[in-house]
Amino acid sequence: MKIGLVSPASLPATQFGGILFLMLDIAREASNLGHEVTIYTTDLDFANNPYTFNKNLPKKEKIDNFHIVRSHVWFYKQLFFVNPGMYFQMIRDSQDVIHTIGLRSFQSLVAAFVAKKKNIPLIISDQGGLTTHPDLIQNSTSKKLLYRLQLPFIKFIIKQASKIIVPNEYEKQIFLDRHFGLENSEKITIIKNGVNMSSLTSTINFKKKYDLDMPFILFLGRFSRVKGLDVLLNAIKIIKNSNFSKQIKFVIMGVDFGFQQQMFEMIKKLDIKNMVHVIKNPPRDDVIAAYRETEFLVLPSRWELSPLTPLEGFVFKKSIISTNVHGIPSTINNGENCILIENEDFEELATQIMKLINDPDMCIKLGEAGYNMVQNECNSKSMTEKILNVYNKLINR
Repeated sequence: MKIGLVSPASLPATQFGGILFLMLDIAREASNLGHEVTIYTTDLDFANNPYTFNKNLPKKEKIDNFHIVRSHVWFYKQLFFVNPGMYFQMIRDSQDVIHTIGLRSFQSLVAAFVAKKKNIPLIISDQGGLTTHPDLIQNSTSKKLLYRLQLPFIKFIIKQASKIIVPNEYEKQIFLDRHFGLENSEKITIIKNGVNMSSLTSTINFKKKYDLDMPFILFLGRFSRVKGLDVLLNAIKIIKNSNFSKQIKFVIMGVDFGFQQQMFEMIKKLDIKNMVHVIKNPPRDDVIAAYRETEFLVLPSRWELSPLTPLEGFVFKKSIISTNVHGIPSTINNGENCILIENEDFEELATQIMKLINDPDMCIKLGEAGYNMVQNECNSKSMTEKILNVYNKLINR
């Protein structure tokens, strides 16, 4: 089968986040099974920000058993990267099926046009919260206008789609929003996100590299208010005042998405610098090493759709404290493999962190349950097998 995967970003821009890793895992697993897989994407390099595009990246590159085909971004508005050359690349190549991830992207619009022109199946996934992401409500007038202008494009992409793949019931309900005009709910298939367990290896000695002399708790994610970093910092202040400062540190790893300066100002104002170690733009190997060496993770997000960070932590039998909002409870299970608290409740977050520090048996129990969930279901092999089954049914119908 010739599979065309479409994404706003691919390697080397690993800090772009979940969409990129899902696409790579599908490409690796499907190509290892003998399918011809090509990822069509931009020349996003990321470097120190999400708007660095690199013309020197190879136009076509083979990674493992699949190919990445890049075209240059002419201009962008926020994360809407316009690279018209991708259309002509896809038209020239041959695909049996096209699968695009991230519907608010120019790339998904191109994928829909190509699939329509070639009369081949189009599978769409979003992973971005089409109507529920806080940025749709809280952003500036210009950004809200951009999102409003995208609605006709999104409706066209959804109408053109042969199948919609979502990771949970929460996102299924988003697609059934009346604004999108989806008349047939059977068009939607739920396939849980999975992570590649075999790729999560690193030889880095994390504590030695970053000069950490005590156990640590890990936050991994974009430096954004949406991720609840302010909530975490306020919780750390409470923990410091509870005489835990000599027992634990907090490692905050990520890339700036608008909150970095405010984060450092809060750390200074709250006088918690001695408890916090911030790592900006971390290499992927360091991220994996941090998963391995942390006690557990904390992700007090105000919004998530189907986060991969908890699943990657589970690979190392590390549990997580997160919030019970949006798609999080549909991804991880409170009291079984994680602890979920109310949104923005930094006092409860502090309480649960201290409880888990003092209860290593519970920490181990939650982590092992998470590992079993990933091993049995939420892994890239299982995910890709189910996705390939969708492809095959569409091609052979």
